[in-house]
Amino acid sequence: MPSLQSFLESRSNFHDKKERFVVLNKTALLKMLPELYLNCLKSQLNASQLLSLEMLVWLLQFHKQIRIERLAACLPLPILYESRRRHIQRFLSLPQLSIPLLWFPLIKSILLTQIQPGTQVIVPLDRTQWKQNNLFVVSVIWDKRAWPIYWQFMEHSGSSNLAQQQALLRPVLRLLKDYEIVVIGDREFRSVELAYWLKHKKVYFALRQKQGSYIKLRGKNYQKLSELGLAPGMKLFFTGVKFTKKKGFGQFSLAAYWKRKYRGKCPDEGWYILTNLKSLEAALKVYKARSGIEAMFKDCKSGGYNLEESKAGVERLTNLVLLIAIAYTCAGLQGQLIKSSGQQKYIGRLKELNRMTRRHSNFWVGLYGQMWIAALETCSDWTKNLMMIRPSKRKFFQRGLRAMSVIQTAF
Repeated sequence: MPSLQSFLESRSNFHDKKERFVVLNKTALLKMLPELYLNCLKSQLNASQLLSLEMLVWLLQFHKQIRIERLAACLPLPILYESRRRHIQRFLSLPQLSIPLLWFPLIKSILLTQIQPGTQVIVPLDRTQWKQNNLFVVSVIWDKRAWPIYWQFMEHSGSSNLAQQQALLRPVLRLLKDYEIVVIGDREFRSVELAYWLKHKKVYFALRQKQGSYIKLRGKNYQKLSELGLAPGMKLFFTGVKFTKKKGFGQFSLAAYWKRKYRGKCPDEGWYILTNLKSLEAALKVYKARSGIEAMFKDCKSGGYNLEESKAGVERLTNLVLLIAIAYTCAGLQGQLIKSSGQQKYIGRLKELNRMTRRHSNFWVGLYGQMWIAALETCSDWTKNLMMIRPSKRKFFQRGLRAMSVIQTAF
């Protein structure tokens, strides 16, 4: 990529160099999805469908809007608005947009680049609800974020039942069969029946229980979990615990933990976790990773892609979530590459007062990186003129252009 120095040293041929610079940026931007994504998607989509998908993913990344009306308003096709809207609606109704056929091969390929087969994967089972929509999701934790694996919109509001949980988990367990799976779930997924089913599938689990649930420790009578004496700062671990009075179920372990008071704040209650993991430390480690699913829901809803604003029906909404999954994982991988190249400081703040960790996740670094590069290409004339009239900043502009060149390789 031409450096800023060449821009400033030769004003006579500046426009030729500027044009070359813009073309290079456009080439990088047109390649919205990495080759891994394109190779998987080509097997199910024809050329026209693949281009439509790339345009919609691009719109998601730069406009962070999921409403079909907003997508149609920005869709870069030279046709009437109503035609653009119908184009998107027809695309979102394609039978090829099947989670098992299109998404499963892609997410499996993505995971193979990040997680070695045979290693442990943490698989949260969770649900989020807004308006009339009730989305049930199985995901996998990667670098403190959850990546969606399989999802369904439930026909009713409220909690899921065992049959729905098993139906959502079965294809995921088959997809991840080369890994050591640990399923984690909040109190909605506390049933001993689910734990027993997972045990027979040879899957580990850590399922949080309500403190009003009854258990029976060895040599003792049934008691509520709240009667174990757990207090802030305490940890407990019991084996051979009976979690139900029903016959036919084996015994499991109980991991209990109540976070200590910190800076005057303390959780209202502790964790009581039904598990078949071998130690307290193992159970707490995997359950703490559950925060990644909350972060993903925030990224995909009001905090990122504004999923909550969509008014689409269940079929199109399911496929819109598929587009979000493609965009979300892509941004995460790109953010990882930007961080590993040492250019994160050009995208966001590395530190903030009273924060122990970096502010931005891989997802946000990837998303902001795309927006920064795109802004340079779109505003290239303004950028060029500003650099020309500020020669005192020349060395910083040079460094920034080199950083942009490196960041583009992540796209």
